[in-house]
Amino acid sequence: IFPNTLQVLLHDNISVINAIMFIHIVNKGSKKMAKKRIVLEIGMGTDIRGKDYTKAACRALKDALWHNSLGISDILNVDVDSMWVEVSIGIPKPQEVNTDKVLEILPHGTGRVSCEHGGLEIKNPNLDDCTIIANAAAVVYLDIPEETSL
Repeated sequence: IFPNTLQVLLHDNISVINAIMFIHIVNKGSKKMAKKRIVLEIGMGTDIRGKDYTKAACRALKDALWHNSLGISDILNVDVDSMWVEVSIGIPKPQEVNTDKVLEILPHGTGRVSCEHGGLEIKNPNLDDCTIIANAAAVVYLDIPEETSL
């Protein structure tokens, strides 16, 4: 199957599910596997009071993940727990985030969490406190047949 097949099928108004099923059927029997990027999920989380950077990061990842239901592993006959997820958190104080706790949020598979400077810290001038806003990006990968062009 030629590169960019999914984009071509979608351009012809074929649903994502049908397009993926078509690609899987065409590629059935292939044994070479490759780690392929399947989806990018984006979220935002806050800690209104308490200066808890880990709580804001966890809420951002939950926001990214809980708005989706990925059935692609079933379609491709791949174990959902074989997913690899690269999580990036943008937060004002990256060093304050417990990345192991953030990684525990993943419902399936395994992955890695990295934090970088970003998000917002909004000071409350009346209290010794602030609101923390974190952004999360979760890139989901699956091992699927090399010839599958997603």
